[in-house]
Amino acid sequence: MTPPRGSCEVVARMHVLAPAKINLTLRVAPVGLDGFHPLNSWMVTVGLFDTLTITPLQPSGIQFSCDDGSLPTDDRNLVVRAAKLIEFRTKARRCAVGSADGIAIHLEKRIPSAAGLGGGSSDAARALLALNEVWNLGLSREQLVELAARLGSDVPFFLFGPSSVCTGRGEIVRPIDPPAVRYAVLIFPGIAMPTARVYAEFDRRRPGKEDAVNLGPVEQGWASLSADALLPRLVNDLESPAFLISPELAKLRADLEVMLTRPVRMSGSGSTLFTLYDDRDAAEHAARSITGAGTRAATVEIAPQLRDDLTLGN
Repeated sequence: MTPPRGSCEVVARMHVLAPAKINLTLRVAPVGLDGFHPLNSWMVTVGLFDTLTITPLQPSGIQFSCDDGSLPTDDRNLVVRAAKLIEFRTKARRCAVGSADGIAIHLEKRIPSAAGLGGGSSDAARALLALNEVWNLGLSREQLVELAARLGSDVPFFLFGPSSVCTGRGEIVRPIDPPAVRYAVLIFPGIAMPTARVYAEFDRRRPGKEDAVNLGPVEQGWASLSADALLPRLVNDLESPAFLISPELAKLRADLEVMLTRPVRMSGSGSTLFTLYDDRDAAEHAARSITGAGTRAATVEIAPQLRDDLTLGN
């Protein structure tokens, strides 16, 4: 049980799910004077998860480990940065419980990195939420958003979910109804697509003022559309620069659209591709066909219900 706010107790070990996301829409404007790109994106969580195990420790300090040896376990990892940020910013608020305010975080990684699925951002956001409970800080959603925005543009979304329109640099999050479409097929090309490189290519080709994208809000009515009606409306302004960087990715998308006879979109800055289905059987048939043709694919639920120690209690 979580102790009352203001108590000097800490909660027990927590197991926390960190969902992936896809950008159903992603409109990007030319870089502003502040060096950032204004954007407007309809983001939804999907049923592909990393898992964080968070254990209070003696003595104080932050320990981090990961089952994926290719990922850094120092300050280059967003989870470590999130833990250090909330520890530093709340030092005066944390209860004096001797040396029992240390923490060990273990990450089981299942969301591919540099794939446009927001895995690192989700891990960081869920770490903030979990540490708020483990250390019994009582931080409000607004206070957590302020911390999340310091970590990255996608991080605040994962404090809300499962369906939101994100604007500004991504830190302004407006929850909206999740789509009626229930299933996505994720296609994993296995091509690393660093976000900075995609934006650099976008800037190289950036539109003039007369071509600036419309950053108006997503139409609320889109949430009620079927997959066949919604897919043609979806736009990602980072597809063109990503496809210039990787013609192989562009060809795969074109081949998939022929194979599946439906639009295929890219999530975020890539390289993960996706398409949508109303029917699970149809989605799983498509995923099997794609995998059989040589590219890994999986069917996932859109806006899944999370069942972990944050949502169910511990």
